Amino acid sequence: MDWLIHIFNVLQIIMWIYLAVIGLYLLIFAIASLLPLKNDILGDGSPKRIAVLIPGYKEDNIIVDIARLALNQNYPRDYYDVVIIADSFKPETLQQLRQLPIKLLEVSFELSTKAKALTEAMKQLPDNYELCVILDADNVMEPDFLKKISQAWKPGMLAIQGHRVAKNMNTPFAILDAISEEINNQVFRRGHRRLGLSAAIIGSGVAFDYRYFKELIPQVTAVGGFDKEIELKMLRDGHVIYYLHDAYVFDEKVQKPETFHNQRRRWLSAQFHYFRKYFLSSVGYFFRKGNIEYFNKAFQFLQLPRVLLLGIVSILLPILIILNYVIEQYYWIDRWILLGIIIIFAIWISVPRKFYNRKLLTAIMHLPKGIFMMFLSLIKIKGANKKFIHTVHETTHTETNN
Repeated sequence: MDWLIHIFNVLQIIMWIYLAVIGLYLLIFAIASLLPLKNDILGDGSPKRIAVLIPGYKEDNIIVDIARLALNQNYPRDYYDVVIIADSFKPETLQQLRQLPIKLLEVSFELSTKAKALTEAMKQLPDNYELCVILDADNVMEPDFLKKISQAWKPGMLAIQGHRVAKNMNTPFAILDAISEEINNQVFRRGHRRLGLSAAIIGSGVAFDYRYFKELIPQVTAVGGFDKEIELKMLRDGHVIYYLHDAYVFDEKVQKPETFHNQRRRWLSAQFHYFRKYFLSSVGYFFRKGNIEYFNKAFQFLQLPRVLLLGIVSILLPILIILNYVIEQYYWIDRWILLGIIIIFAIWISVPRKFYNRKLLTAIMHLPKGIFMMFLSLIKIKGANKKFIHTVHETTHTETNN
């Protein structure tokens, strides 16, 4: 019996240290996100020539409306072009797109990826742009998005991440997805910038210096998580990624459990892939060159998704508390309770107050299913980063006000 208790204690020491590290990490940046806004990006206000790049794969049901909405900007019309990068679209969809005042680029690959589509677009587009904005095929920019990006841009900048928010919250899983994204906005973007670190890139709603992106994107070979590869390369080279909290892009949130599972499976696979590939390198850069940004990004891949973290707090921690009570290790009970409080408090202060309403209660009732889907995604992540997993989009209109 003693040897079983010894093994149990070794395992819970390892688990407690791991959860304490990621819990304190979340808490520090969650608190930092509440600090007064520091306006560290303020350009000269002059309009910049912008290419709005929208790659899409079989998005026939929404892409025409998305293209029309992308043209609806409070920004000089001759200073931006909407570029639809059409991969495997139907002929009738292409014909409708040709009727719009946009640039249409048709691409086709044996294995389609967002990086490949963007690389091909940059080959075909002229060099008369100053910035490029990357959107997903379901994204809708607020009318002032390009104006805000242009006004904030100043010489020497290479990337600004906009504030991506939920376009729809019509199902419990869409609400959970929206809350998860806002926690990430608070912790990994707003909180990081408050402490002088780079914001995390999402993969859409982000603006790049055009010439820099044209040189960078051909180096990106990712099937999934292309934004993580871009971010790692930028931080390794000592560049800063800024964040514009009041520049909104509306993004469709997953509405069905199956879509939630497939999306998280792809994200988890990319996360583990980049941790294995870059973590040791980031440690070397930290000690040899003092590059904390690169190390910090690689360290983030140790973080558990917020839904999975809530699952551990709500399911695993009570089990551990009961086991320690049975074997009369009362000091461990206090440690687990304290850790649970830290994690829950960090998540709680990261969720914007607008989410605390009746819909949240409905979403919480579906949280156990979301936790189960996350565990299922964790089990089945093998190979998910090596093939393209298409997320089908269904809506173009926005249902939230920000």
